[in-house]
Amino acid sequence: MNRIKLFTKVAQHFTRQMYSTNNDVILVDKMNHITTIGINRPDKRNCVNYQTISLLRKALEEFEQDSNSYAAVLYGTGGNFCSGFDLQELVNFENNPDVYNSLENGLMGMPTHIKKPTVAAINGYAVAEGFELALMCDLRVMEDTAVLGFYGRRFGVPISNGGTVRLQAMIGLSRALDMILTGRSLSAEEAFEWGLTNKIVACGTALGQAINMAVSLVKFPQECLNIDRNSTYNAAYNEAYQNLIKEEQTNSKKVHLKDIIEGAKKFIAGLGKHGKTYNLTQKDICEWEKEFEMRSAVKIKPKSKL
Repeated sequence: MNRIKLFTKVAQHFTRQMYSTNNDVILVDKMNHITTIGINRPDKRNCVNYQTISLLRKALEEFEQDSNSYAAVLYGTGGNFCSGFDLQELVNFENNPDVYNSLENGLMGMPTHIKKPTVAAINGYAVAEGFELALMCDLRVMEDTAVLGFYGRRFGVPISNGGTVRLQAMIGLSRALDMILTGRSLSAEEAFEWGLTNKIVACGTALGQAINMAVSLVKFPQECLNIDRNSTYNAAYNEAYQNLIKEEQTNSKKVHLKDIIEGAKKFIAGLGKHGKTYNLTQKDICEWEKEFEMRSAVKIKPKSKL
């Protein structure tokens, strides 16, 4: 079967899968030796809450334990990879600070290392914790219209899921600091130039292309492939990978929960939408502005004072 036929078959299969299981927030499917894991909250741009995270973690664990599955593809439905953590759920920590303080593995609790190769199919937004999910994968296929970024910078939500460790190992300290400190968006072209994504593809084709990349991995002798993969990770992090991730998680807890919640409330109120880094503060509204907004809402024309 040539690649065009393979892509057509895959696209048709997964289109049926995505639309027939709309009530499931995590979609898992298998094709030969490949497992696909999809985040399916398109109405929320695939931001993840704890229900989604729990199911995602379970899907990853089952993939690791499946001796017949050699590689996984992580993707998002509805035009976005993952827009981060559901900030509405984050605000709920205001009444349960002990729950937040008890989190040991970052805000999302993702594994520090997945035992077998993973490929991220990036479309739309892969930002905040969604960007960290993409960094958790070994390889990244990115659509030409997709964007990456630590959008949590705008509202003081710390990086706690391995992003500070993985990013600088991939692209170097200076470029990592550029993204981490500014919280700016990174285009597919710039991400490819930096070595952050392995392949740029046309809009709408990331999943099929990522599966094709996974197919290229499963044909090799798997024991040797995974031994060399582990050796490469050890070389990149000087065998301190687990300790570095833990240090990031410990540091992130130093940011006061109250400040994080206030930032989340600003986003929910409508500030900083679509990655904007300007007008992040709420301005005081004068009495005449309140009256104007009220009258506009009920479509009442103000009486002339002339």
